Amino acid sequence: MILVTGANGNLGSATLAALHARGVVAMGGSRAPGEGMRRLDFDDHVSLDLTGVSTLVLISAGYAEDDQVVARHAAVLDAAVRDGIGHVVYTSLTTAGDHLGFALAHRATERLVRASGLPWTILRNGLYAELFGGLLMWASDGVESAFGDGALAAVSREDLAEVAAAVASDPAPHGGRVYDLVGTPITAGQVADELGVAYRAISLGEYRRRLLEETPGLLPFQPPMLASIATGIRHGFLAGTAPDLTDLLGRAARAPLATAVAAASAARPEASA
Repeated sequence: MILVTGANGNLGSATLAALHARGVVAMGGSRAPGEGMRRLDFDDHVSLDLTGVSTLVLISAGYAEDDQVVARHAAVLDAAVRDGIGHVVYTSLTTAGDHLGFALAHRATERLVRASGLPWTILRNGLYAELFGGLLMWASDGVESAFGDGALAAVSREDLAEVAAAVASDPAPHGGRVYDLVGTPITAGQVADELGVAYRAISLGEYRRRLLEETPGLLPFQPPMLASIATGIRHGFLAGTAPDLTDLLGRAARAPLATAVAAASAARPEASA
């Protein structure tokens, strides 16, 4: 049986759905499991029961400080070794993202995966097209961002889920492989053009000020994380392409521009009113 962690999250639920669409026996694991899921709380080591699991799809447990994320991943990998998991598929971060504010937890986890002694595959996911569109900020006359004219080799979450399902369904050929799953470069200006609105670039300093002063609900680690994404895109560090995504999909990737446009449109104030 295949088990997908974080199955209540966006990528985890999409991966589980992609596995089921293939007719593969798979189960989700979550801190708050729904029907047919297994309870897996990475902070509660007693709950980490992986018996009967042949392949573990370890969806990164982000949304915390690095030490907490790495400790969570270490705990589930320890359980995987103890319970005799046959293969671990870990969803990591694109190779081009080493400078990003959340890269360390991914690279540290990759070390843990390699050191576990278990057969493994690492999927280095590019940044989501949904994220790119969702981070654009609506103004009265259009959209703004700190991305400048920089491009992101964005990828749809659904494509990443399909790749994870394909690898988990038949992991042996992918043992010891690291795949860089990035898409087609898109810019904020292109998204604005598709939306039929103006685009204005703001400075990184202004973006950080808005995150700190005008964005309620952010956790302390999130403003620097988001600022690192903006400067990475702005200065051309995240625009490189690679063939792994389409090779593993066996088809062309979904158009990231259309996905980003849909996400930006959904975030438009009048759209959510």
